Amino acid sequence: MLAAGIAAAMHIWKLPAALTDIQSDLGTTLVQAGLLLGIIQVASIVGGLATAIGGEMIGLRRLLLGGLVLLSAASLLGAASTSTGVLMAARALEGVGFLLAVVVAPALIRKVAPPQRLNLALASWATFHGMATLAGLSAGALFLQASGWREWWMVMAVVTLLPVPLLLRQVPKDTPPADAGLRAAVRRVKRTVATGPPWITGVVFACYTAQWMAVLGFLPSIYRAAGLEGPWPGVLSAIVGGVNAIGAVSAGPLMQRGLSERTIVFWTFLAMSATSTATFAVDWTGHGNGFAIQLGIIAAFSAIGGLIPAALTRYSVHLAPADGSVTAVLGLTQQIFNVGNFLGPMLFAMLATYAGGWGSTWWLTCGLSVAGILLLACLSKSRTAGA
Repeated sequence: MLAAGIAAAMHIWKLPAALTDIQSDLGTTLVQAGLLLGIIQVASIVGGLATAIGGEMIGLRRLLLGGLVLLSAASLLGAASTSTGVLMAARALEGVGFLLAVVVAPALIRKVAPPQRLNLALASWATFHGMATLAGLSAGALFLQASGWREWWMVMAVVTLLPVPLLLRQVPKDTPPADAGLRAAVRRVKRTVATGPPWITGVVFACYTAQWMAVLGFLPSIYRAAGLEGPWPGVLSAIVGGVNAIGAVSAGPLMQRGLSERTIVFWTFLAMSATSTATFAVDWTGHGNGFAIQLGIIAAFSAIGGLIPAALTRYSVHLAPADGSVTAVLGLTQQIFNVGNFLGPMLFAMLATYAGGWGSTWWLTCGLSVAGILLLACLSKSRTAGA
């Protein structure tokens, strides 16, 4: 399942390294580029609960496999794009495939993982986005030195299907619930979304995803604007994205030792505020080792930030009421935090365009962190996981 998640998320991160080529080929503006980065999240914004109902009816494994197939087909459509509009449509279809592939995975993990290994299993799953960032940005940057972005889209169509045989062998076949059917599935979903914690958790998650997606999505462009050439903007951005997995892996042992999810998220937001301010508010061009220092700080922003998705995923799988649906919790939080994924890059680009540079973008990252910290107070102080 981790391999499937990485393959699916690589479609998000195949774009940043290719943005310059796409802008040149299709005449895409900076704001349109921000929309291209975010539009893949539209399906997750509107379809998370529908996916939950589908998972309850069709089966989690079938939905995961269908998502990978759709991602592959949409990537081929994107490779044939003749305009920015067609590419946006293909990215939107990729968003549907991504949603189907990843929203059901934590529920599948909860179903098949032994209870004593659930923390580790979910923390490992939370690394998929960071690992996909590392693979997608670095492989894309190197591939684009030898070929074009359209060929990269075709390669990704093939890569997406590689985990399918492994899933067919390793993941048990779907078994229908005792009360199968549309009416029963809708009833379980309604019972779940009528509770408050999944909504709040989703918004807290969005406060993280909006800033992380915005910073990582435009990092190759920021590095090119700073004078880096060749594959280096993509490779360095890949390293920054890849270290996000360090935080995700670290969350499991921290929670295993009794540190609450709320505590982890609180201190992580503070650290992200500090590191993003140091990255963008300070003019490092006048320092001898300024670029290396700035690179280290933004890598810390990404690595520490990885604690949040791991902690909130662990928190989310225990929020469903006894007669509710875990998949519905995951679908709802997916819808909400993908609003952040969609809006973050556009707001980041608009702020940079209005201010005439990237130096003021720390306003957005810090504002989102403060909002996330304030929302934590609305979550119950008692650990739902412990209950």
